[in-house]
Amino acid sequence: MSELIKELKVLIIEVLNLEDVTPSDIAINEPLFGDGLGLDSIDALELGLALQKKYNISIDAENEDTKLYFSSVNNLAKFIDSGRT
Repeated sequence: MSELIKELKVLIIEVLNLEDVTPSDIAINEPLFGDGLGLDSIDALELGLALQKKYNISIDAENEDTKLYFSSVNNLAKFIDSGRT
């Protein structure tokens, strides 16, 4: 799972063009939106599309659990890992 977390951090930085942010700057349990990393709804859409493409997962924007999945890198990793099994 730690390799997946590293991949996700790099993906977030690359897809969202986060200049001056390194993978080590992103704490795994830090919120991705709002006070944490400071992402917004457009970032969520871009990130969601990239995740679907890279990991071949389905993300349902209408599902209440989706907010939980996108709340941190750790939760994203758990979501992706559960979709793989």
